[in-house]
Amino acid sequence: MKLVHFFIFGLLLIQAPPLIAQQQQDSLSTISLQEVQVQGLRAEKDTPVTFSNLTKEELAVRNLGQDIPILLNYLPGVVTTSDAGAGIGYTGIRVRGSDATRINITINGIPYNDAESQGTYWVNLPDVASSIQSFQLQRGVGTSTNGPGAFGASLNLETDFMSADAFAEIASSAGSFNTQKNTFRFSTGLLKNHFVFSGRLSKINSEGYIDRASSNLNGYTFQMAYKDEKRLLKGVFFGGHEITYQAWYGLDTETLKNERTYNPAGEIYDNQGVTSDYYDNQVDNYAQDHFQFHWKEFLSDAWTFSLGLNYTHGRGFYEEYNDLWYNQNISFGSNTNFDYLQLSPYRLGNQTINTTENVTKKWLDNDYYVTTVGLQYDIEKIKLNIGGLYSSYDGDHFGELVWAQMAGNVLPRHHFYESNSIKRETSGFSKLNYLISEKWNAYVDLQLRHISYKTNGTLNGPRDFNVNESFTFFNPKLGLTYKTSENQRWYGSYAKAQREPNRTDYENGDPKPETLHDFELGLRKETEQIKWQANLYWMQYKDQLVLTGALDEVGYPIRENVGKSRRIGIEIDAKIKFSPLWLWQPNVALSQNKNLDFKFQRDGNIENLGATNLSYSPSIVAGNAFIFAPSTTFQIGLLSKYVGKQYMGNIDSENSVLDAYFTSDLNATYLFQKLSWAKEVQFSLLINNIFNTLYESNGYFYTYDDDWSVAGQIKTIEGAGFYPQAGINFLVGIRVLF
Repeated sequence: MKLVHFFIFGLLLIQAPPLIAQQQQDSLSTISLQEVQVQGLRAEKDTPVTFSNLTKEELAVRNLGQDIPILLNYLPGVVTTSDAGAGIGYTGIRVRGSDATRINITINGIPYNDAESQGTYWVNLPDVASSIQSFQLQRGVGTSTNGPGAFGASLNLETDFMSADAFAEIASSAGSFNTQKNTFRFSTGLLKNHFVFSGRLSKINSEGYIDRASSNLNGYTFQMAYKDEKRLLKGVFFGGHEITYQAWYGLDTETLKNERTYNPAGEIYDNQGVTSDYYDNQVDNYAQDHFQFHWKEFLSDAWTFSLGLNYTHGRGFYEEYNDLWYNQNISFGSNTNFDYLQLSPYRLGNQTINTTENVTKKWLDNDYYVTTVGLQYDIEKIKLNIGGLYSSYDGDHFGELVWAQMAGNVLPRHHFYESNSIKRETSGFSKLNYLISEKWNAYVDLQLRHISYKTNGTLNGPRDFNVNESFTFFNPKLGLTYKTSENQRWYGSYAKAQREPNRTDYENGDPKPETLHDFELGLRKETEQIKWQANLYWMQYKDQLVLTGALDEVGYPIRENVGKSRRIGIEIDAKIKFSPLWLWQPNVALSQNKNLDFKFQRDGNIENLGATNLSYSPSIVAGNAFIFAPSTTFQIGLLSKYVGKQYMGNIDSENSVLDAYFTSDLNATYLFQKLSWAKEVQFSLLINNIFNTLYESNGYFYTYDDDWSVAGQIKTIEGAGFYPQAGINFLVGIRVLF
């Protein structure tokens, strides 16, 4: 009923314009469903924005089960990582040193970033890459999008175009770490010249490179479309269910050297402090379903109206065993204490019981509603997009005591914290591309956002957690494009972005909103043999929320405001055809990423460290691909990635360094066509990290003050953890199209 009410609400939110009959060609190829979903959000060749496109065909050769961040690894300025070490399960992406909370993700124009954390969790959409038609990665602020302002990049995904021809497809792959992926896709083709139905079902299993870092993933996509001469209607239903064994604890330096794949999650200790076993259900268990409806109405040759509706329901938990000996002797944690669990101490003989080993589940149950509306005007010299968004998020957070060794009289499924969050957003944008002359194009993009965020209840601890904040942001973007020839364009732009803190920021302090001023200057050139672009950027921040390197108890990065900071860089990427057989695709990103006048308290004294390196921001990121295609049916490619040294904290401590690394993958495909029993059969091979490089692409860094070892003295202690990535590993696959 929630979904029905939501769709009714979305339709009542606006007054639908009159339907004006215009003659349109009756063809899915001419009425592109791309325009239904992403028109007005994507950059084009005359848009003064730095961007890269990736098509379904380009992605398909490597799509053998790894998550979207890993598949995007070779785009300019991109750094990726995997908790399980093999690219399946929990994976992450950074662009220009900005983490996923600053990368604005939209799927068919609908925001995908979690409303509270602002992060993206691709593990919740297993194998969604098999249902994606194309990607566009906009680096920097980018064009107006729905959702929070992009501080590092915007990533726009569009689901599959609807096929006019019926088909069925089966794809299976298998490889290292007992990884298996099975996918079934189908389309009815065009029915009665108006209707198309298509779908996908996927199943992925992997044991992971890290011990017990298993993934059990199920995903789906179903699409329904109706078209006639003047309108397109499309329903998209997609989602998934993931069960992953936790692998977000990382390893200290010593363990990394001696036992690289060790996973401390779920450790059970005996009374002597020896690990006797591991809790077998130390898992993250979460399901997420998305329901989208898109309506495109062709009002005239110049005017087009669009409406998008979305309902997302997410629910799940992570389960955790809390060991008493470990808390009392190693971590000195509180999650085995009765006050943490909201239990009453009791007497047992002559002893007061106020601690216990236990198993907890920490739940999240949320609903997310979105309505988007847009009006597009397109004539020879003017492209105008006017749009708006209303969204509402309602999330329940609560902790459940599943088992306790010594709990006394406690009700089953006892809740030891409860919190509710409501976040609402109203935003609008107006975007104009104006052709001043044959050579000059002006770009104006104005966005106004209003956000309210409220929480009430408690956090585990226990701690009261009550937030009542609202923000109004005006985000302008201005730019010019100068066309020196049909194949060459210069562009320059200025953009301002502002965004609110996320939930974790409020849990760990009193954060301020961030502000970014982004200046871009670039050149794009395209000929028959070479396509390349180069751009300079200057990103100036105020009150940037940067990663401290520390993690909270669920492995989520902790951030803090750092005053003024900046990113300056140059990015170059190209596609070069040496011959019909050879393609070379290099890219490099060089940057300087600095905190300005950074202050840090060490040994009880405030120190001004001056200009320090921003965390997780390597000064060089480079990618390269050599592709050899001697025929239309065979292709082999060598893909390489270099990521320079980076700090996990902001104080330039050598203890916080992630070393530079260089990896290479080998990818090959062979295609059989027009067989007697199938339209085509494709075999694929992917060998990751062919030189067996041992490296870490992510980690965490923390400090704390020891004020108890020596009376009257404070000593700042540093620590770090690392997430090792797999050495050489492989995936092989077969795809059959009927």
